[in-house]
Amino acid sequence: MAFPLPVVDFNDENLKPGSEAWHSACDVVRTALEDHGCYIARYHKIDEELRNSVVSAMERVFVLPLETRKQETSDKPFHSYIGQFANFPRYESVGIEDPLTISACKNFEHIMWPQGNDRFSEILNEYAKLLADFDGVTKRMVIESYGVDMKHCDSIIKSTNYLLRCFKYRVTQSDESNLVLNPHTDLSFTSVMHQLNNINGLEIKLKNGEWYNVDASPSFIVVMAGDAFQCWSNGRIRSCEHRVTMNAKKIRLCMGFSSFCSEMMQIPKELVDEKHPLGYKPLDHYGYLRFFEKEKIKETNPRLKAYCGV
Repeated sequence: MAFPLPVVDFNDENLKPGSEAWHSACDVVRTALEDHGCYIARYHKIDEELRNSVVSAMERVFVLPLETRKQETSDKPFHSYIGQFANFPRYESVGIEDPLTISACKNFEHIMWPQGNDRFSEILNEYAKLLADFDGVTKRMVIESYGVDMKHCDSIIKSTNYLLRCFKYRVTQSDESNLVLNPHTDLSFTSVMHQLNNINGLEIKLKNGEWYNVDASPSFIVVMAGDAFQCWSNGRIRSCEHRVTMNAKKIRLCMGFSSFCSEMMQIPKELVDEKHPLGYKPLDHYGYLRFFEKEKIKETNPRLKAYCGV
C-alpha cells in the first residue's frame, strides 16, 4: 500500500552518509518537506522498551493535580503548560526545556514530584537525546540535498535549543466534535511528533489540499517543518499544516520534540537566485514567538511576511 507521505526507513543498513541510498533518501526528505512540509520515518534506535517507559512516564505526569502541572513555567512563549481552553477542552500539554541535559529533566521532575520519581528524568533524557540525533540527521539531509555548505549545518545544530512536549488528549464525549485542535502550523524550526499509544489523531494537509490521517503506529516518527524552516529555506520548504481529530474511547498520548534557533537565522546564499529571490530578513526566532503571542496572526505566510518579510 502506497503512503501519500514518503516513509524513509532509517533501519536500512545501507543508509549511510555518502552512499547511493543516502543521497536518494536526502532528495526524498527534501522533496517531501517542499511538497507537504512533512515526512514519516522509521527509526529503530527508539525501541519498544524505551517507548513503553516514555508512555509510563507521561501517564505519571497527567495523573498529577492540575495545579501541579501548571507550576511548570517558562520565560519563553509557548514553552510551559498549555491547556484548559474552552474551545479545545480535550487538549493539554507540558513542556520540558533543554531536555538534552539531565539537570533540566531533574528540575522538571522536582517541580512535579518534590520527593523525586524513580528514573523519570533518565528516561526522558535518553529519549530526547535520540530524538535530537535524529533531528540533526534530517537537517543534514536537507542541507546536503540543497548543496548548501555543510558548515551551515554545524552552525544550525550548534545554535539549536530543544523543547520536549508531552501531549494528552482526553476521550471525546458524545456531544463533542471530532476536531480536537484546529489546523495550524508550528512556530518551530522542526517538530518531531511521536504518537505513542496507538491512538490515531494527527492529520496532515497534503499539497493537493486533502487531509491525511497518519497511522499512529509507535514505530513511525512524523517530521514536520515549522515556520522557521520555511523562512530558512527562503520559502522552498512548506511549513506543515496539521490538525488533530479523534473519537477514540481511550486517551491519546503523543510526544512532540521541537527545535528553535538561539541565534539570528540567515538564509543560505545558495538558496537565493532569480527563481527564488530573497524573501525574508534574518529571523530572531524567539522574537518571532513573542510577535505571534502578541499579534496572533493565524496564517503562516502573512505571519512570516509581517514579522520578517523583505
